[in-house]
Amino acid sequence: MRRRRLLAAHAALVYLFLYAPIAILVVFSFNRARQTAIWEGATLEWYRSLAANELILTAVKNSLIVGVSSTIAATVIGTLVALALGRHAFVGEGFTRNLLYLPIIIPEIVLGAALVTFFGALALRLSLWTVVIAHIVFCVSYVAIVVRARLSSFDRSLEEAALDLGARPLSTFRRVTLPLIAPGIVAGALLSFTISIDDYVITSFVAGVGATTLPLQIYSMLKVGVTPEINAVSTLLLAVTVALVLTAQRLERRPADRGAGS
Repeated sequence: MRRRRLLAAHAALVYLFLYAPIAILVVFSFNRARQTAIWEGATLEWYRSLAANELILTAVKNSLIVGVSSTIAATVIGTLVALALGRHAFVGEGFTRNLLYLPIIIPEIVLGAALVTFFGALALRLSLWTVVIAHIVFCVSYVAIVVRARLSSFDRSLEEAALDLGARPLSTFRRVTLPLIAPGIVAGALLSFTISIDDYVITSFVAGVGATTLPLQIYSMLKVGVTPEINAVSTLLLAVTVALVLTAQRLERRPADRGAGS
């Protein structure tokens, strides 16, 4: 009993250490005072001011363009990669599988420096689209890993039954395989969008003039000090991120054969 209480107390202290700063940020985003260290009452003024802030709105627009574009491309490419690795044996399969983890393993600052050097070698001017390309590079790995995990629990006998009943391979994929792995694809897409919209390090290397995303804008605002507007926009970004991650996790945990009976 004593060990259990000590373990519970230790866990509570760890969670407090990790999440207390986030809780304080959220609470003070509703603070009436301009100074973030003094509580003077609750207000929604700072959230309303965000709607009139052109720099924030432009950064949100850029983040959405980058996030949606990179997510769509990464989801298509990552799903095809997962299907190839999960269904077929080919020369260099092990190397390809290891290469898939490289963008996740290597430090972001190294990947950012490599990408900006690559764009320079191709004489590509840094812009919003170089940010999209960079995000596709590291988002593909996340999508492929999530979809491949989904395929590992997939019952291939369902496809074989459809083929035995006369269905064509393309029709089998569209009506049997795709619906069953769809939760994994959607989970990978949500995870990809979350990582893309939150990224700062790699984006700071490859973003050109007029390509400021929301994380870059928040960092530039922090240079003059923490303000209630920063707390408010950070809270909104946190809420979106948490919602997307929880949705992705819930979809990923759904049984792969759940749709077989529908």
